[in-house]
Amino acid sequence: MSTDQTSWEAAVRHLYEDAFTFSATGPRKHEDWRADVLAVMERAVPDPRGWAGLDDTANERATEWAAFPFCRPSFRDDPLRPLTPADVGERLHEIDRASAEKLLLALTDGGCTLRNLERFTESFEQLQDLARTILARYGDTFTCYTNVTVGAGRNGRLDFGSSQWGYLPMTCYWEDAGLVIVSDTEVGLFWTFDC
Repeated sequence: MSTDQTSWEAAVRHLYEDAFTFSATGPRKHEDWRADVLAVMERAVPDPRGWAGLDDTANERATEWAAFPFCRPSFRDDPLRPLTPADVGERLHEIDRASAEKLLLALTDGGCTLRNLERFTESFEQLQDLARTILARYGDTFTCYTNVTVGAGRNGRLDFGSSQWGYLPMTCYWEDAGLVIVSDTEVGLFWTFDC
């Protein structure tokens, strides 16, 4: 499956327009993809294709905190120390493509659950097609990472039937859940926040 700018932007907008979210893509320039993720968090790189993401936190940024709202685990101890690639890597684990597809749908609102889809008029299959459109941008050989922990199996599969969810915090907000997609040429971030 391939995608173009119009269909990709429409899928992102439709799925996340009612969420408090950050979605952006940047170029993959480093062997250590975590450095590229950091550049996207800091809004230091433009989308390599010029495609539009969403950034509901843009107006809250300050120059002394470039990656806002993303922060280190011990942010309160030393708020001026910037994030490092190691900070990013400590809180993410790899998941399979099927889990990434469902996670894109669970991220459509706070709580990171597929029950979020009840507000959409489309069928689950139609919403899955939108998630596949988003993933198609990154080609066929991407890897996916998340900070979601509850329901995470050892085989890289998330269990969305779990009655609760958990995460390793990546932001200063009360709750956050996200997906990082890493291809040979791009890194994409899709994050939802509950304040």
